Amino acid sequence: MRTVRKLHRTCAAVVALFVLAHVVNHLAALGGIAAHLRFMDVARLVYRQPLAEAVLLLCAAGQAGSGLWLVRSGWKRRSGWLAWLQAVSGMYLALFLLIHVAAVLAGRTVLDLDTNVHFAAAGLQVWPYQLFFVPYYFLAVVAVFAHLGCALARRAGPAPRMRALAAGLPLSAGVVFSGLVLAALMGKLYPYEVPQAYKNTYPAQAAAARP
Repeated sequence: MRTVRKLHRTCAAVVALFVLAHVVNHLAALGGIAAHLRFMDVARLVYRQPLAEAVLLLCAAGQAGSGLWLVRSGWKRRSGWLAWLQAVSGMYLALFLLIHVAAVLAGRTVLDLDTNVHFAAAGLQVWPYQLFFVPYYFLAVVAVFAHLGCALARRAGPAPRMRALAAGLPLSAGVVFSGLVLAALMGKLYPYEVPQAYKNTYPAQAAAARP
């Protein structure tokens, strides 16, 4: 158990750096898609280096796998809202990481697309795929902030109010942040249309686009 926890925390430290950069990148989108793409171009100079990308992918897999193992092994001993919030948000993040990383790698290698913001936003602008991708992305961002809040709450002392505040503030921030970013990527904050090449990866849109 201690070895798995140590692996989980080590991988979390690496993944957290990427998630922080990713969050800042999405914040840039509130200033426009061009700002998002400019920030990503700079960030990719670091995380798209072969060694850095390999380490990041290994840590993402280690984080997801060890997290799911910890949830499963401690399931019957888990009690209290904080423990369950940590478990549920962690499970969602693990599954999201596995699905999202696989999708990005497939987009790059199989579809030969630049997996930038257009790749992420395409599903948010094509009906009926929005029914899946809106909650999928919304809950992922909220889960990040919720998981962070749980970690802060465990260090906030035994007082229930302090713990609730430490967990609640990041969670509330995550809801607001997630809503704003999704609104931007859906073209609700300013005009934004995903290029057709990205929309065509969805069968219904590709069929509609044919002459």
